[in-house]
Amino acid sequence: MPKFTVEERLDQSLKRSKANVFLRKDFDKLGGYDQVGRALREATKKGKLVKAGYGVYVKARESSISGKPVPVISLVEVGLQALEKLGVKADVGSSARAYRDGTSTQVPMAAVVSVGKARVSRRLGFGNKTIRYEKT
Repeated sequence: MPKFTVEERLDQSLKRSKANVFLRKDFDKLGGYDQVGRALREATKKGKLVKAGYGVYVKARESSISGKPVPVISLVEVGLQALEKLGVKADVGSSARAYRDGTSTQVPMAAVVSVGKARVSRRLGFGNKTIRYEKT
């Protein structure tokens, strides 16, 4: 029976997983803290993952425009899924909700996530785009 490296086990775990957003602690079972950190860095270098914030990683695909890795889901979805994994109840922002419900025809441009009364200070984003938080 062949022994797999932490990197190979991480690759297999990413292929099998239906989730798109991962926290670093999701990979703790694969090996030691430093080993997992090196494997995650290598996966981001290879373009399999994109780092979206402190300890938050997203599955990546190659951009059709630049050829660089980009998240497989939208920035708002990254925010919603990451906050859910962190235990914060979140929804799309009020402008996106109004557009979704048909009460507004204006397409929201900013990535805004409504966090209710929760206090969130974590920066989530990719490249020069970041998520803004809205309290309700």
